[in-house]
Amino acid sequence: MIDLRSDTVTKPSPAMRTAAAEAEVGDDVYGEDPTVNELESRVAGLLGKEAALFVPSGTMGNQIAARVHTDREQEVLVERESHIYKWELGGLAQHSGLQVRTIDGGDRGVVTPEAIESGYVEADDHRPGTGLVCLENTHNSKGGTAIAADRIDAACAAAADRDVPVHLDGARLFNAATALGTDPARLVRNVDSVMCCLSKGLGAPVGSMVVGSEAFIADARRIRKLLGGGMRQAGVIAAPGLRALENRDRLSEDHENAERLAEGLAEIDGLAVEPPETNIVLLEPGEPVETFLGDCKTAGVLGVPFEGGQVRFCTHLAVDADDIGTAIDRIAGR
Repeated sequence: MIDLRSDTVTKPSPAMRTAAAEAEVGDDVYGEDPTVNELESRVAGLLGKEAALFVPSGTMGNQIAARVHTDREQEVLVERESHIYKWELGGLAQHSGLQVRTIDGGDRGVVTPEAIESGYVEADDHRPGTGLVCLENTHNSKGGTAIAADRIDAACAAAADRDVPVHLDGARLFNAATALGTDPARLVRNVDSVMCCLSKGLGAPVGSMVVGSEAFIADARRIRKLLGGGMRQAGVIAAPGLRALENRDRLSEDHENAERLAEGLAEIDGLAVEPPETNIVLLEPGEPVETFLGDCKTAGVLGVPFEGGQVRFCTHLAVDADDIGTAIDRIAGR
């Protein structure tokens, strides 16, 4: 079976398993796990920020950031197709008491200064006021679009003009940096906080990072504890995360495989395929999604349904160019 449902389906490499078994550990709640401390320091430096926090999941990371940046009952501006709005169980309301206002990022999910200006609300006796802007890069629901640094900068400037902090959901930030040929620190230079995943294209078995100023991370550590994310000898899962950082240089292979997949699928009658920017391929199958995916599964290829009658395939380090060729042949012959 060729599993193209998500880049989360990768399994830890032998090197990662060895690193986990041999990791130096301590109690991370006391700040005494040397492997966690090393991972946090490495990622903070990689992204040009003062500090970082290791968290179990990207969703927890996003929710922690929202809670730290805001006061209850404020509004948060989010792109209307963003992960933090669509796929995190209403966490902004549940965990932080926030009201959400959606703004349209267009075909690529790019939040413009004009969108922030029109969405911004001044606090008064009747309205809660805008307390946070959330961006996403790459943008999952738009097919893994890689948002350039100048577009992120422009949104951050518009928010800063209104004294509103910006959090970036960078679950696939390193994919964006690879696609754009840009240092990841440059992409997040002007955001107040960023979350990035170790467990997607980088291949770690678990874990994400929240990154920002020292003061922000101090508050984030307390909220992580509140949400049940205080971990003890977490070096056993942080060690594979350190190994995963070494996989940043191979993300271009996933992008090349996604391009090959899209080109091959586009030659199949009835399939309308969007050219990918990173490792996500979206297509319209020209038939009920459930039927198409069922036939693909029978043929030995897994994908997932997406909104608007689309299907998503996602390339990752567990599939190579030969697998992509096989997947195309199987889908064509389904």
